Amino acid sequence: MDDYKEELRRQSEREEIRYRRELAIRRRKARTRRTIFLAALVFILIAAAAAIIIVSARRTSPGEPDAPDSPEEPEAGNNPDTIAVPDWVTVDLLPVNEYSRPGTALEQVNGVVVHYVGNPNTTAKQNRNYFANLAQTHETSASSHFLIGLDGEVIQCVPLNEWSYCSNSRNADTIAIECCHPDESGEFTKETYDSLIKLLKWLCDTYSLDREDIIRHYDVTGKICPKWYVDHPEDWEALLDDVGAPSNPDKADGADTVEDEDKDEGDRSGGFLSGLLDGLK
Repeated sequence: MDDYKEELRRQSEREEIRYRRELAIRRRKARTRRTIFLAALVFILIAAAAAIIIVSARRTSPGEPDAPDSPEEPEAGNNPDTIAVPDWVTVDLLPVNEYSRPGTALEQVNGVVVHYVGNPNTTAKQNRNYFANLAQTHETSASSHFLIGLDGEVIQCVPLNEWSYCSNSRNADTIAIECCHPDESGEFTKETYDSLIKLLKWLCDTYSLDREDIIRHYDVTGKICPKWYVDHPEDWEALLDDVGAPSNPDKADGADTVEDEDKDEGDRSGGFLSGLLDGLK
């Protein structure tokens, strides 16, 4: 009887040990599964956050300037023959680079193209810095000769004897002006409008341009830019009246029309987060 009891005790101990081992194994497996689950969850959250940041940056980066149709090889930087701008223009040239200031010679000026930045309530300085930062981000090709801010400040980004990357097929023979605007309508502030008229008058006098030589980005590619003056063509005519440049009927007969080959250029916008954040500094 004692032997039988001893055997039962030993068997009970062995079962207890086996149970504890199995329990320890199950606990380790459960911890491993929890660790894998948490790691996967963290990875998914990080990926989702990165996607949201990228999408947000794309939406907020200046979107209206377009890359050139056929960019030429970058040339040397500042040219001594550059036309001097009036003292009410702040000269803050972009560094020479293939993405926003290629240095390509602008051999003739046959017109001026007016744009809007497409990024409401940003300043001229912020948009200028965005153009400059393209030299590092390489996300697109974009720039303009002038930027006009919400308070009427005028910044020159590109010399007047060099291309800017703003007006597609007309990069090669026009001066580009980008205008800031406070909201989605694209309507300019009075200060922006007054500075635009002042700048257009100076350019028309400097290059002997006529009324028909002042055009919208829309007249080149069909893009809704500058939005307010595409949506309100009567205001565009009033703007031209305020500039007061002489009209040339011969040019009016052959005025610029939308070029089908440029319609699909796309709305290349900036914008990854690094470009915008550096631009906002």
